[in-house]
Order: sequence, then structure tokens, then C-alpha cells
Amino acid sequence: MYKELEKFKTESFSLTADGSLEEVCNAPESGSGVFVVTAVSEDGAEVVMVGSTGTVQNDGTLKIKNGGLYDKIVNGHQFAKTGRKYSWPAQMKKENIDRLEVTWYETFNDTDKQIPTFVEAQILQNFLDENDRLPRWNVAF
Repeated sequence: MYKELEKFKTESFSLTADGSLEEVCNAPESGSGVFVVTAVSEDGAEVVMVGSTGTVQNDGTLKIKNGGLYDKIVNGHQFAKTGRKYSWPAQMKKENIDRLEVTWYETFNDTDKQIPTFVEAQILQNFLDENDRLPRWNVAF
């Protein structure tokens, strides 16, 4: 993937259009960081979204939203202000995507102190440099 992500704790999961995002998501409810969504279909694989959660306060501590990475992935709004647990399967059907591969990275914890939105920005900048655009599910940054 991207060298900026190599040092962080990571795991991943897959979602099919008829699967339950709530059931397959293995991201931590107490973690903060970045997630990368790759669409897999007969045409190949493509990064379609990069997101993050967690805010670093001016005293260097992390403010974690309730539910952490898990909640941001499962309940975060996308496509008509609807939670991803509903909108991703619908969008997958619309775009004929066989499955989504979601890889998440804890960028801010006891051992790593990288601001999640900073890491997200690095990944999106690299994507922009390589593709002259953002991933298609990222509306703006």
C-alpha cells in the first residue's frame, strides 16, 4: 500500500453487498487512525476511499469519538447522509462491486503518535499525485 502506513498496527476485513458491515468490521471501538477502502470486482481492484477518525488536542492527548474506528466505519455518513452500514452495500450493488476490502491502521496509541487526519492527508496526496484525482468515494478533502 503506502509506506506511510507500514509502521502501524493494521488489520482488515471484507464486505459483500449482502453482508453486514456491523458483523464483519473488526476495527477497535477505542482506536483512532485511518482506514482505506478498496473495491474489488471483475475489472480489478481500486482504492475508492480513505477516511480517518480521532482528534489530537493541543495538550497532545487524543480525543476519541465514541466507538472509535469501528463506529466511524460502520455508522459514519456517506452517500445521501446515510450510515455506511446501509449506504456501502447499496453503492456496491449500484457499481457492481463484488466486495470491499477495508484495511484499518491505528495511527495514534501508546506507541505511535501520528495525527489521524495528517496520515489521511498523506495518503490522499499520494493518491492524487499518482492518479490526478482523489478516490471516487472521497467527495473532497
